Amino acid sequence: MTRMSNGTRSGSRSKLTKKIKQRGMPKVNSLLKKFEIGETVAVVIEPAIQKGMPFHNFQGRTGKITGMQGSCYILKIKIGNTERKIISAPVHLKRLPQ
Repeated sequence: MTRMSNGTRSGSRSKLTKKIKQRGMPKVNSLLKKFEIGETVAVVIEPAIQKGMPFHNFQGRTGKITGMQGSCYILKIKIGNTERKIISAPVHLKRLPQ
């Protein structure tokens, strides 16, 4: 009998798959994005870059940037009545209009 995998990317085939025309590495500008503390951002995971990737359940969520940790950003995301702290690289974040 086979056992189901319990890795960090299990159950995320459709979430972490790009469309055919967007496949490949992202542009350099998306790797060098800068954000200010207090900005509102959305988590849009870039599957080609695994470094600094948040867990796939946070795909599409929005939150505020509260700080930095190395080259990554710390986000506060509210899910229900709880606040979660997420650490994510800038390539996985998208700026939202204020």
